[in-house]
Amino acid sequence: MSAVFEKNFTPREVVSELDRYIVGQRAAKRAVAVALRNRWRRQRVPPELRDEISPKNILMIGPTGVGKTEIARRIAKLAQAPFVKVEASKFTEVGYVGRDVDSMIRDLVELAVKLCREEAVASVRERAREAAEDKLLDKLLPEPVAIDQPVRPEGGEAPAPASATREKLRRMLRAGELDDRTVELELQAAPQTPFMQVFGQQGMEELALNMQDMFQNLPFGGRGKSKRRQIKVREALALLTDLEAQRLIDNEDVTREALRRAEQSGIVFIDEIDKIAGRESGHGPDVSREGVQRDILPIIEGSTVTTKYGMVKTDHMLFIAAGAFHVAKVGDLIPELQGRFPIRVELDALTEADFVRILREPENSLVRQYVALLKTEGLDLSFDDAAVAEIARVAALVNSRQQNIGARRLHTVMEKLLEEVSFNAPELRERTIPVDAAFVRGALADILEDQDLSRYIL
Repeated sequence: MSAVFEKNFTPREVVSELDRYIVGQRAAKRAVAVALRNRWRRQRVPPELRDEISPKNILMIGPTGVGKTEIARRIAKLAQAPFVKVEASKFTEVGYVGRDVDSMIRDLVELAVKLCREEAVASVRERAREAAEDKLLDKLLPEPVAIDQPVRPEGGEAPAPASATREKLRRMLRAGELDDRTVELELQAAPQTPFMQVFGQQGMEELALNMQDMFQNLPFGGRGKSKRRQIKVREALALLTDLEAQRLIDNEDVTREALRRAEQSGIVFIDEIDKIAGRESGHGPDVSREGVQRDILPIIEGSTVTTKYGMVKTDHMLFIAAGAFHVAKVGDLIPELQGRFPIRVELDALTEADFVRILREPENSLVRQYVALLKTEGLDLSFDDAAVAEIARVAALVNSRQQNIGARRLHTVMEKLLEEVSFNAPELRERTIPVDAAFVRGALADILEDQDLSRYIL
């Protein structure tokens, strides 16, 4: 299983990769690029010093919709690192109803196990498919019962061996010629275990997970019963391939690698950290804000968390926190927590010019997404530069009149703009639809003129 640190990206390459999907925010991109590179550097430091080097956690400060989450998500995908996003407001102080802070690490480990298992399955996919083909051929061509061997006629040809017929069937199977045939397979039904989710004191969620595992291992219904099903060869081949792949991988190796990767390259993104900023008021909804901060503090400082896969250390995980800090300020966080985020980056609010770039430049831009979606209906949707500029102007105008939700406003505007086209797409006779500035103004004019209406629609 390849280690994540073999991906030797320079900070400049990381920023260049992020530029393909995110417009602007150069300071934030540089900060996460350096953090990623420092992980690669740490692996090459002598062992006696390696454990002393802790990651430099990052605090992103900026309004909603400017790319904070997307930057963290893209950097994790680029590094092939386990990544989990949590909302700080979902956690509560020990003793109150809500999730305990250890659950973010358990979620990270679950994702790491999933990631490593997918990689392990991919590495044995070819062998698994061959084994699945053999099992399927056994169903399609059972081994003949040996009674009497046919006698070769004098001067004649020997009868074709069964292996020749089997190989012919294998070629037909790979060519898809047997896809519509039906075979009978004995499959294990999904286990019917009770769903349990416990909120409350620290450690109770882990207890719920352990109880679910216990129910699965009980003889009176935890494991699914086998049943026979008649299914198409195409589906049977996919099912058997997955089953064979699961048999070929070593689950202990997968778990060991997942725990190592979670500890050494895991990234935890804590959103809305400004919602738990503030000192104790002693009563009301603020009663556990500082308590949550003090509960999160040991996780970020470095502690050991118990998961169902084993003990996990958080010393070298990278924590990226983000918040708008409109009401609260960074200084409202407890000093110990502030000190655990030495790198602070302020993200810029998006302007009309930024919206134009967001609509045009990224590889996954909204314009490209809608063109591709309607292409499936046979429609050729084309946006000219004036239309893109008008969409950006409308989004910026609505953000200035109402709550500024950043680039997310573009989703709302684009959906309203193409509402009629999307609804009528299957019946439209005109297959080419040019979208220009007049089209945009016509589709959004009534809403923009009525500010009360735009408040609810855009």
